[in-house]
Amino acid sequence: MTEVLVVPETLNHDGFEALVSEWSAAQKSKLLIDARRVGWVSPYGVLGLLALGTASRKLSGERPWLELPDSREVASYLTRIRFFELAQDIYEMGAKVRKPRQRVSEALLEITPIRSHQDVHAVVDSVRERAALILGKRLGYPPPGVLHFSVILSEVCQNIVEHAGAEGWVAAQAYKWSPKIGREVVVIAVMDVGMGFRGSLAREHAQRYGDRWSDVTALEAAFFSGVSRYRDPGRGQGLKGIRKQVTRWNGIVTIRSGTAQIAVVPDWDDTEQVISRLPDFPGAQIQIVLPKYSPPTGEPRER
Repeated sequence: MTEVLVVPETLNHDGFEALVSEWSAAQKSKLLIDARRVGWVSPYGVLGLLALGTASRKLSGERPWLELPDSREVASYLTRIRFFELAQDIYEMGAKVRKPRQRVSEALLEITPIRSHQDVHAVVDSVRERAALILGKRLGYPPPGVLHFSVILSEVCQNIVEHAGAEGWVAAQAYKWSPKIGREVVVIAVMDVGMGFRGSLAREHAQRYGDRWSDVTALEAAFFSGVSRYRDPGRGQGLKGIRKQVTRWNGIVTIRSGTAQIAVVPDWDDTEQVISRLPDFPGAQIQIVLPKYSPPTGEPRER
């Protein structure tokens, strides 16, 4: 029996959560993902479609069917960001895949698969030029900010290689975040469908937490305390560094894993800091939102 999942018209962070809620009730069935009505999609939403298709294929043993968006604008964007190129190995689509034109954009980092340490280095190398364009030209960040952007991306991608045990993806785009802050931002999305934070950290840390060990406590341990699955001194500081830097720039970072999500949130957004009892989804899904640069004043403040 084929289950039909309807993709929300706005496929962003909230749209992905709605789709996961649908998927959680039908995940072992043959799926038809109906994306015909999608009118807008974010980097997080695009990666979410790749992640959901991959997770569905692992569970059912069959590639789900994807009904493509009717909107030519959305289809064009999905082509430019390389979604179709990567989705053809995940979905049945019934459409000829066209490769995007090779051009450097000052607003877009196309989807890049993360499979190995070499991929991480390739992402960092390729993003330096894009970071200079996106953060420098579009968002007004000073040169040190561009360097920090590369470091952040490197740390997040490194987590996939070292902790996930599965393929992941990264993408980024700059656009105006009208409903929230009313100015331009860069949205960075990184996802995988691996073992998640709870599974990655369990061997070294679950016993210490006892009955309190959960997706929430695993996220809090990694995000705020810097714990790692490795015993080497200095390991596990990447996520803490990301949290501090994003806070300094008055941005948002959310990490979803398993049934929980944790976030650092500025005054201009109302995302909950800790959410539990979400529909279970494998791996880790990360979104970083950095607004147009303004020099920080005083010490970083967290909510």
